[in-house]
Amino acid sequence: MISQRSSGILMHPSSLPSLGGIGDFGPAAYEFVDWLVSAKQTLWQILPIGPLGYGYSPYSCTSAFAGNVLFVSAERLAGQGLLDEKKVAALPDGDSPVDYDKVRAYKLPLLRQAADTFHKQATAELRASFDQFCNQNAWWLEDYALFSALREKFQSDAWHSWPAELVRRDPTALKKIRSKLARELDRERFLQFAFYQQWCALRSYCTERSIRIVGDLAIFVSYDSADVWTHPEIFQLCEDLLPEVVSGVPPDAFSETGQRWGNPLYDWEKLKATGYDWWIKRLRWAVETCDIVRLDHFRGFEAYWEIPADEPTAVNGHWVRGPKEDLFIALRNALGKLPFIAEDLGYITKEVEQLRKKLDIPGMKVLQFGFSNRGAHIYLPHRYEPNSVVYTGTHDNDTTLGWWRNSATDEERLLAATYLNITREEDVAWSFIREALTSVANLAIVPIQDVLGLDSDGRMNVPSKIQGNWSWRLKRGALTGDLAARLARLVEICDRDEAIPKASAAEDGKRKMCEQLSA
Repeated sequence: MISQRSSGILMHPSSLPSLGGIGDFGPAAYEFVDWLVSAKQTLWQILPIGPLGYGYSPYSCTSAFAGNVLFVSAERLAGQGLLDEKKVAALPDGDSPVDYDKVRAYKLPLLRQAADTFHKQATAELRASFDQFCNQNAWWLEDYALFSALREKFQSDAWHSWPAELVRRDPTALKKIRSKLARELDRERFLQFAFYQQWCALRSYCTERSIRIVGDLAIFVSYDSADVWTHPEIFQLCEDLLPEVVSGVPPDAFSETGQRWGNPLYDWEKLKATGYDWWIKRLRWAVETCDIVRLDHFRGFEAYWEIPADEPTAVNGHWVRGPKEDLFIALRNALGKLPFIAEDLGYITKEVEQLRKKLDIPGMKVLQFGFSNRGAHIYLPHRYEPNSVVYTGTHDNDTTLGWWRNSATDEERLLAATYLNITREEDVAWSFIREALTSVANLAIVPIQDVLGLDSDGRMNVPSKIQGNWSWRLKRGALTGDLAARLARLVEICDRDEAIPKASAAEDGKRKMCEQLSA
């Protein structure tokens, strides 16, 4: 349970108005943190920050441990003498939506130049920090570096299409290819080092200013990932290493065929036989890199929808029991009490609710969901309990103003206007924000688009839409002092302006990597 009344902002780093066509961990990130402080916010919620795979979705990463190197700031690399400042200054400027193909085309070559410069002329101090990072993280870094280099070599083809000896991870073949790709592996190691060095420095800046990072952990991992290639034994795969069954959710009011996500499903019995070792490593890493962790699709830990891999839709799936509290007992025994938020949206059974309460994990409440019918009133503040997290909307929702204009029915608008006393359309977003912050929920988090009062043009993601997602960016100068002052006044009157207590010595011990890299 998180008992401190606090509030924060949801915005992914990709949305920052940084130099280079995508948000990164450079100056714009630090300016955003300063704005959070002026607005008396104590939480910054982000989406997963792993390397992007299919569709550039942060929920479809190629590793559960590596970072998305597009977030590495070229400006900060130039400050370390690893890039020419003129080349960095020539990067595209502006705050237009992210075009991932273009960003990769001009930023990755520059980052690789920085890697080559590092390996030729790094200072002794920087080299020592790099060596320490590589040694301490070899357990995931070496496999990921090779996986990433091979994806580049085979033009991003899924690992199952590689030569058979590499698919099967033949030791002789792996040794040979490591030697052949030595330069590429050095680059990959450096880029992960640069990512975590910059992330830890930014996180340290947040901590010093009483800002806590709320990270996001997807329950499933992508089939085309270093994790499945490296640990096929913990997933339900066929003899040919293709998925036997895949993830999704059943048909509902929103989709007659359900959603077939396609992630391979875990072999929970084999994981249990290992003491849940891989999951313990994953959660240890999560709390190493963030302060609070949102568990996406929490209901999948109680029961998950299993779909035969050859089925084109989710219709012919069925529910299968998950690990339930057994996994969380193992996590607590290994790592201590962990600061989780349960994403428990959608159709939630009594068993899922009982599991969440037994584990004392706060659930999520989304105001936009509260006005469709009487059953939806669980998302309205008069039904909340303190151990919960309220949102006006999430990254999967339209902006609140966009919902009002383009998605809500006439009945929903009438009910929302009645409940929130809305008389003018221009007051919609801030009426929702005020309702969230005045609620009894201990944590209140607002997407930055709602603070800005943006329409549907500010939407981050439309579920089931294949292209055009994850590209929204904050306009430079949009976060004004007046806006911060308005939010700060509301935070004060709602008693959400006190800093979350600092971590205990035991919790600090989980963050050794960030302490070392940000020193």
